[in-house]
Amino acid sequence: MDIFEAINSRTSYRGSYKSSPVPREHLTRIMEAGLAAPSGCNKQTTSLIAVDEPKLLKELLSMIEPPICSTAPAVICVLTQRICAYRDKCFSVQDYSAAIQNMLLAIKALGYESCWYEGHITDDDNIGARLAKRLGVPDEYDLVCILPVGIADEMTTHPKKKSFDERAWFNGFKKTGSFKEEPKCN
Repeated sequence: MDIFEAINSRTSYRGSYKSSPVPREHLTRIMEAGLAAPSGCNKQTTSLIAVDEPKLLKELLSMIEPPICSTAPAVICVLTQRICAYRDKCFSVQDYSAAIQNMLLAIKALGYESCWYEGHITDDDNIGARLAKRLGVPDEYDLVCILPVGIADEMTTHPKKKSFDERAWFNGFKKTGSFKEEPKCN
C-alpha cells in the first residue's frame, strides 16, 4: 500500500476483530516502524511490548474497564521513559506519539485495523500501571497506550474531515494561494 493511501484510509477502528492471529513477522514489522520514528535528541524514550499469547491477552484486556478491544488477537503496549533531553526538556510525549503514528500506518499498510487508546489507559484509575505490573515493566517506564491489531470484523467508517482550506494555508494564517502584495494607499 502506498504511504499516502495508508494515511488517507487509516481510521480509528473501535469494532470487533476477527479471531485470525496476527503473524509475529507482522507484529515485528509494526514495532520496527514505531521504533524507526524520530525522537527528541535521539533519546529513544519509547519501548514496545507486543502481546499475542491468548491467555495473557485475555487477562490484560480484562483489567481495562470499561472494556475496549476485547476481541483483538494482539495488542502493542507503548511504554515511555521521562528522560531529560535538552535544556531540561523531556520529549517523551512527542517521541511515543511519532512512534504510534508510524505503527498505525504500518498496521493499515499490512491490512489490519487499530485505534490509539491512551486516555483510557492513563486516566486516574491507573490502568496503565496495572498492565505494566502484570507485564513486568520496571518502575522507570510508564505504559501510556495500547494499540489493538487485527482484521476488522465490521465495516470501517471514516469521520468527515474539515476541508484542506479550513485548516491549512500558505504564508500566514487563513491566507489563500500565493502571496500577493497589496496595493499601497497614497
